[in-house]
Parts: sequence; structure tokens; C-alpha cells
Amino acid sequence: NILIGDMSFVGPRPDISGYYDQLDSQDAKILELRPGLTSEASIKYRNEEELLSMQIDPLLYNDKIIFPDKIKMNLQYYKKRNFLLDLKIILNTITKT
Repeated sequence: NILIGDMSFVGPRPDISGYYDQLDSQDAKILELRPGLTSEASIKYRNEEELLSMQIDPLLYNDKIIFPDKIKMNLQYYKKRNFLLDLKIILNTITKT
């Protein structure tokens, strides 16, 4: 998918169906980015399933904490993206796994 241009190495990871439909116009800018194999949000939440399993209400925690934080991080990436930032994210992905 990267070779044919459908994805990039760095970009927002797809999320639960329907969540991106709720974005306001400013946050929806992240939809202009091609999905990627990794991102700062995917690094931070690499243990998302485990984190959610420890919550009393996992859906509420995702809706109020995780998803908004991912949007914030992906929007920051949208505004700052460049080759060096992508390289940093790729290197962080390698060292954090």
C-alpha cells in the first residue's frame, strides 16, 4: 500500500469506524493525511488495548481521553510534518517496540 501511494510510513492510524465522522472542521484537517504505519499517537498508545482493559468504562475513557489526545497529536503532526519529523517518528517506533 505504501508503494502504490495509499499509505505512508508516517501518518495517522485508522481508528474505530465512525469516530472521524465526528471531527470539527479544524480537526478534520488530519483526514487530508494519508494513513501511516506509525505515528506519535500510535507510539504513545501502543498498549491501548491493555490500557482500556484496566478502565471501568473503556468506551468512555477512549471517547474522553484517548481519542481526543490522538486527534491533538495528529493535528500537531499535520501542522509540523516534514522529513526530519518523519525520520524521528520512525526511529522512535523502532526503539519503542
